[in-house]
Amino acid sequence: MRDFLKQIFGGNAEEDLITPVDTANAIRKSITVSGKVQGVGFRYFVRQEARALGITGWVMNLKDGTVTMEVQSTPQVIEELIERLKKGNGFSKVVQLKSYDLAVVEGENKFGIKY
Repeated sequence: MRDFLKQIFGGNAEEDLITPVDTANAIRKSITVSGKVQGVGFRYFVRQEARALGITGWVMNLKDGTVTMEVQSTPQVIEELIERLKKGNGFSKVVQLKSYDLAVVEGENKFGIKY
């Protein structure tokens, strides 16, 4: 049960650290998704997929029913995440995905959920 809860809510700080990509090879994107993306575990899905891919950043629900995130890694890894976001977690349905480039954040080493 403890491992299940750690998987859902996150473990200790050391376990959550991600080795950041060299900023010379990294990009950062803001991504906003709309559709059935709130109340279906979508933020937890995003965090799980981002951590599995070694992506740093954060994800957050917005009051308008969308989910927004900032993600940082190599272009290829970010594209893989976008493909996974479009497929969703089985409970969600992404209708629209918008993204734009941001400045890379030096030293970022986690991916978290903002509230």
